[in-house]
Amino acid sequence: MDGILEWFAALGTIAAATLVAMDLGRRITGWGFVLFVLVSVSWIISGIANDTGAIVLQNAALVLINIWGVWRYLLNPERSQLDGKAG
Repeated sequence: MDGILEWFAALGTIAAATLVAMDLGRRITGWGFVLFVLVSVSWIISGIANDTGAIVLQNAALVLINIWGVWRYLLNPERSQLDGKAG
């Protein structure tokens, strides 16, 4: 079913991937990961509602991966030290 939830998840996934791929700095990339978490949760809800286990499993894994991205780019206490280092 292509309802509001699925459209949010689809468009949000595109926006999050764009933010991460643009590599505009740690903060913007971090917010891309936050958006990825939100849309993955949306896909999980949609998958449960529509009995599509593969979508649920895939996005459960992606939630964990994207939470790691949020940690690395926004919440890591050593992030301020990383911002000053050359890549």
